[in-house]
Amino acid sequence: MTVHEREITEMSPAAPEEGDGRWLELLAPHYLVATAMLCLGVALYAFNGFLVSTVMPTTVAELGGEAVISWSLTLFLTASIIAGASAAMLKERFGARLVLTAAALVFLAGTLLAATASTMATVLLGRIGQGLGEGVVAAICYALIPEIFPRRLVPKVFGAEALVWALAAFGGPVLAGYLTETISWRAAFFVNVPITAIFVLMAVTIVPKRQGGEVRNTSFPGLRLALLATALVTVLVAGLSDVSSQAAIALVVAALAIVGSLRLDRRAKETVLPSGAFSLNSTLGLGLWAVLLMSLAQATSSVYLVFSLQNLWHFPPTAAGGMSALMAICWSLTAIGVANLRTEDSKHSMIWIGPLLLVGGLGLLVASLLSGKIALLVVAQVAIGTAFGVSWGYLSQMLMDTAPAHERDKTSTLLPTLQSAGYALGGALAGLAANAAGLAAARSAEGMRGPLITAFILAFFWSLPAALVSWRAVRLLRKPSAGTR
Repeated sequence: MTVHEREITEMSPAAPEEGDGRWLELLAPHYLVATAMLCLGVALYAFNGFLVSTVMPTTVAELGGEAVISWSLTLFLTASIIAGASAAMLKERFGARLVLTAAALVFLAGTLLAATASTMATVLLGRIGQGLGEGVVAAICYALIPEIFPRRLVPKVFGAEALVWALAAFGGPVLAGYLTETISWRAAFFVNVPITAIFVLMAVTIVPKRQGGEVRNTSFPGLRLALLATALVTVLVAGLSDVSSQAAIALVVAALAIVGSLRLDRRAKETVLPSGAFSLNSTLGLGLWAVLLMSLAQATSSVYLVFSLQNLWHFPPTAAGGMSALMAICWSLTAIGVANLRTEDSKHSMIWIGPLLLVGGLGLLVASLLSGKIALLVVAQVAIGTAFGVSWGYLSQMLMDTAPAHERDKTSTLLPTLQSAGYALGGALAGLAANAAGLAAARSAEGMRGPLITAFILAFFWSLPAALVSWRAVRLLRKPSAGTR
């Protein structure tokens, strides 16, 4: 028995695969600690994101550095993506327990550095530490799902994680705002400390220790990750540029860096990406495109929805935040609902129905901006949240199932990394489109409307190929010969 097979056996003691999984099984003694650990891993990412976005204006007011406030997110995402891309290789070499523990401690060190910072530069350094730690934690938590849980429970695990996201969407800003107003913005960062400590304790308890003497001596893909980091930072900087020619040059440089990184990876003996990644002729390749494109499409809302509500409809901050959180709530509720589907055909249908709903939701969002009707925006948010809720869990499970056994870790760890990359790239491109259309120079609601419409039209166009590749992936999956995909 190989080390990998032994790890799976230890983490998933004999459990019946027949029948439909029940929600209460996630809370049974057999899976309770694992469920809590994976949800805490999601909570680290989700709550941290909402906490930091809420406290950063106050942080800047105290420490200065208004010009680099956007770099708090930029550097975090870049570090998170790079770390996540190397997570499978680190897990293979050192084992999940050691890597998870080390990554959580790196996240904790970054948190403490940011919380005790006396300059904005130190805060940014702490955010890099948080990104490095959280990128690995999120990626390996994804990889552990099919190892710890039987296939029948995987959709319910994703449903539970979606619920954590919804709680973070509402509770994160409220908690951060309360701590900032009553104590200090530093206290909001310190919230991560007990969560991280509990997570480390659970990881040490549930994840088996790597067996000595059987560690693979894999080489670290330094040049490939450096090129990827260069591409990400360049695209993010392009999104902040007010000069179109400079932004265009930056995008060309980023594209060349990404192509170079991918070509080097395909030629490498130890690859970061699974074989066939982003191929248009396989279920796995098409599914990865769906993950990236759906995230690209949603990124515009993450950047500009609250801004639009406040400036076009004159919503106060709390109401605008609540409207933004409506998407997360619908995502969670629908993810919980569809987790009870029983037939494989209905589960596969959700994979392409979700992106189709995303097309409709973003179309309604553009229509609401054009018409000024807030009711259309409400329906759009419900549709977008439902789109992710019905499809994301089954899309992720499809990718885990169709990946070759020896590359399942690479595929699983790639999912949250690819999602973060989609949000980062989509947000940068949305900013580039809006600024090119004149958002930075706009001084009135009507002046802002046109550039915002431009940004959301771009998001709508990203959703079209997402629906197409999802539909084609399911078609290939349903073919009798799909077993060789």
